[in-house]
Amino acid sequence: MRGSGRDVVGAFAVALRSATAWTRRLALLVLNDNVQPDRVPMPPAVAARPRDDRGYPVPAITPWLDGRPTFAATSTSRTLICAVERRCSICGTALGDAPVCRVVAGPEAQAIADAATDGTRYQNRAPTAEAPGHLVCMLYAAIVCPYLARPNARRGVDVSIGGFVASRGAARGDVDGVGGAVVGFRSYEFELGDTVAFRFDGVTFVRPHLLGTEHLTELRDMLAATTHDPMPLDICPPYLLDDEDAADRRAATYR
Repeated sequence: MRGSGRDVVGAFAVALRSATAWTRRLALLVLNDNVQPDRVPMPPAVAARPRDDRGYPVPAITPWLDGRPTFAATSTSRTLICAVERRCSICGTALGDAPVCRVVAGPEAQAIADAATDGTRYQNRAPTAEAPGHLVCMLYAAIVCPYLARPNARRGVDVSIGGFVASRGAARGDVDGVGGAVVGFRSYEFELGDTVAFRFDGVTFVRPHLLGTEHLTELRDMLAATTHDPMPLDICPPYLLDDEDAADRRAATYR
């Protein structure tokens, strides 16, 4: 199992280091700075989410204030619920037994490649506030979310990954033309402090990107497959919809 994990990460190391200016130009041609969620195919569970006034789906961990979502913030209560109940931080439905996924920035993608080069097992020993989700939901988020998809997007929290440290407000950045990646992990752990902090272990796959739009083909293929062979749609519980009091009450049972 460990050997196969090294193979996965090693293959990504090669892909990361072979990224070229052509890759960068292609991504810039395909994606502009105003990607609209309604132009990107939505996973059914994301399409079922509550919407803001523009019609954009609101992630399960985004708090609501006075009937409006606060996209710039992350709810500790909602994140705790998703962590304990193994729910996707984007759509709020159950994660099941599949590998969990999250979107990492360029420097962490580089750290994964470095681990492969050194022959070591990658593990983010420094905790992160970024919660996991389904592969299809994270592919969608990497395409439409400005913070996840843009290397020049600014960080909302401090981060420390290996020898890399970035403060709140710093640009996420890209490394050799790779702005980040959607990464699968076998497992995660979490702890509750002022926020919910996650640690992930066991890289199972890596999908690198510059600006996120590189994932459009895979997203469409996954959604087409579910159209031809539909699976029962899990339902997001009401305490992860648009009722913040319900989320706080549910989270209180886990504190």
